[in-house]
Formats: sequence, C-alpha cells, structure tokens
Amino acid sequence: MEGSQTPQGSLSWRLSSHPITLLCFLGFRISSLLVYLFGLLFTENFVLIFIITILLLAADFYYLKNIAGRRLVGLRWWNEVDAQTGDSHWVFESSDPAVKVINATDSRFFWIALYSQPLLWVALAFVAIFSFEFIWLTLVAIALSLTVTNTLAFSRCDKFGQASNMAGSAMYSGGIAGNLASGMIGRFFSRG
Repeated sequence: MEGSQTPQGSLSWRLSSHPITLLCFLGFRISSLLVYLFGLLFTENFVLIFIITILLLAADFYYLKNIAGRRLVGLRWWNEVDAQTGDSHWVFESSDPAVKVINATDSRFFWIALYSQPLLWVALAFVAIFSFEFIWLTLVAIALSLTVTNTLAFSRCDKFGQASNMAGSAMYSGGIAGNLASGMIGRFFSRG
C-alpha cells in the first residue's frame, strides 16, 4: 500500500527513538502485573509469587526512574537529604528542548504506561478486597507505593520542566528585546 506511513506519535514501538529502552520499560511494567495475575496458575506458593513480583516492581521502579524517564522523555528526579538538618527535598531535572527533541511515540508510550499501571493496581486492590484475599493487599500496597511515587514524581518533574522552559524562553526573549532597545537608544544618542 502506498502512503500507508504510520504517523509520528502513534503507538508503534518501531517509531521509537529508543526501541530497546521502550521495550524494556514496557516489559518491566507488564511483567509484575502478569506474575501477580497468573502466578497462581504455575505455583501455589504465595511467598514465591510475592518475592518475584516485588523484585520485578523494584526493577521497574529503578529502570523507570533512572533510565527510561531520561531517555524516553528527558526527565529525571531524585530525593536529596540535607545531612545537617535531615530535611529531604525532591530534585527535578529536564532536558533542554533545544538540545533534545522528544519523540512523540516515546512520550505517548511513557505517559500512558506511567498513568495506567497505578490504576490497574487500584483495580487489583478492589479485586483482592471483594474476593476476601486480604493477604494479597500487602503486595498491592507495595506496588501502589512504588508506582504512585514514580507517577507523582514524573508528573511534577514534567510540570517543573515546562515551567522552567517557559521562564527560560521569556528571559531569552526579554534579552533580545533588551538588546534591541539598548541598541536603538544607543544609536539615538550617538547621532546627536
């Protein structure tokens, strides 16, 4: 078929700027849910399913926070603790849009996967409650704490990055206007 080009931003991993990073990101996101949902088909051992799911959630948390967020959408966050006061604060970092162009496909996959996983864990919490499987709630609570932390941090990081970019562009455009105004005033006084 001629002209059947897939538009940029559609959900096809082949359009990704970083396909290996994207596939690993999606693999970690999906694997913990699959082990939680289908682990009992292969074994009756709750402890084994619990440990494997926790390890996959931890790998997902680390990979998303340190690798996928930086490579796919140019965002990174971390928490620093002041050694003297003991206060902690979050640090947000976003790539310069003039230097790094974010692929629309990577961005869509990233944000959809980031926001959908906590929603799926909330749904699984309701399933555990209504099926009276309260022991599974501990695992769901841990999964929710990890996924919601990343979701909130990257949401704040994105808002911080957008605000920084707007402030930077305003200062940059103000610098141009200031240079033009000072140049015109300088010429006016040099003529007289």
